[in-house]
Amino acid sequence: MRKLITAAFVTLDGVMQAPGGPEEDPSGGFAFGGWTVDYWDDAMGSAMEALFDAPFDLLLGRRTYEIFAAHWPYAEGPIADKFNPATKYVATSSAEPLAWRNSVALRGDVPAEVARLKREQGPNLLTQGSSILVQSLLANGLIDELRLLVFPLLLGNGKKLFGDGSAPAALKLGDSRTSTTGVIMATYVPEGPVHTGSFVPDEPSAAEIARREKWKREK
Repeated sequence: MRKLITAAFVTLDGVMQAPGGPEEDPSGGFAFGGWTVDYWDDAMGSAMEALFDAPFDLLLGRRTYEIFAAHWPYAEGPIADKFNPATKYVATSSAEPLAWRNSVALRGDVPAEVARLKREQGPNLLTQGSSILVQSLLANGLIDELRLLVFPLLLGNGKKLFGDGSAPAALKLGDSRTSTTGVIMATYVPEGPVHTGSFVPDEPSAAEIARREKWKREK
């Protein structure tokens, strides 16, 4: 059994689209590609090194795969040295060949395929980018750990980490640090269902009872 780790750069309003540069993913008219660049520091570099230190297989959506496949096979350095030999599992409905070496297509019921991969022996599965895939994994409760770098930015529109289909879940903070530029680097793990309560007195006021009845009628 292996873990599925989702790592993502994300803004305070949840955008994760095109963190690395203007041409990375301008789909939908996204105008802020490269929004992470001015925030980088040594602490963030150390966090990324730690993420890639343990063995992993990559789990990618088709669009992120295409972005990576156009870059990493032609790059040098520690990340390229990790990504290029790793197995790349790619969620895709396309029949186009996957040219980046060690790439394996996942077609059909992708969540079921990912669940099968998790049951196998092997290194952890690691997602990068891949917003549509990640939202599907969240909806099916398949993610074991979230490693987020949360940037002090609001971008409004753009591809989001959490969509409307995300399964409700409580999360536990594993560890957190803050970069010199205000980026929060945090690890979260699932901690069961959401628990609710109430700060309202057992005997609410007449005004509160009236408000509840009014809102029921306005639904």
